[in-house]
Amino acid sequence: MTEPRSSTPDYTMGFSEEFLDSLRRVTAETSAAFLLPYLRPGMRVLDFGCGPGTISSGLAKAVAPGEMHGMDMEASQIEMARTLAEARGQDNARFHVGDVTELPFEDGYFDVAHCHNVLMHVPDTAAVLAEVKRVLKPAGVIGCREMICASSFLYPDFGVLQHSWSIFDDLLAADDGHPQIGRELQGRLVEAGFTNVRATASYNIYNAPADIAFLHGLVQKWFLAPEITEAAIKYGASTRELRDALADAYDRWKDHPGAVCGIASGEAVAGRP
Repeated sequence: MTEPRSSTPDYTMGFSEEFLDSLRRVTAETSAAFLLPYLRPGMRVLDFGCGPGTISSGLAKAVAPGEMHGMDMEASQIEMARTLAEARGQDNARFHVGDVTELPFEDGYFDVAHCHNVLMHVPDTAAVLAEVKRVLKPAGVIGCREMICASSFLYPDFGVLQHSWSIFDDLLAADDGHPQIGRELQGRLVEAGFTNVRATASYNIYNAPADIAFLHGLVQKWFLAPEITEAAIKYGASTRELRDALADAYDRWKDHPGAVCGIASGEAVAGRP
């Protein structure tokens, strides 16, 4: 008998300390700017798939004294989010461990729902969007920002670094994820019954010396780590020779004066009828 497939993901990225460091660098100002103009004091906001709460904190600030509820399936992430909110004195930020397809809120509870790089990991995006739609008020707003793997880049490439995006794409797809969903958001939201979709796109550009050093460390300790390499080889996305070539190229990239990384994302804001 085949086990039923969950609508929520096996998290491709894992929870290594190096990857968690990258999540902590994400803020509402850098990654939810497209949604901030829709927020007003007194609103209720849902941040689903909130991770360590660094974006949630900015959303909570924007709607204070209104409520911000963060939801994530990983208890360790919720603990970090609570710790951050406590440190910042944000008593309007509340966090919950749970499945986004079974939200513990009544129909029409929220004014706004937000996610960042969540749908890309979810096998059944329709199930998640249907549940989020249920807890939104009529005329409520959903805002999603998701990666576009194929449009992201590293420069200089040294003839090999673009393979990094292909490997990540294949690993995500092997876990029933959606590495290009950032460019599919309008269609996904329309299919889920949302209206008045406003789609945009943007890049997060990393070129400061501290950013380059951080990304190089992340690559060495996470992306090129044995467990990720073995998974990539298992799925036919990489080889040991390619892994070694990437390691050498990243070392050269780190020291290049023109080193830059651009992460492409699609964004969409839509209304609940």
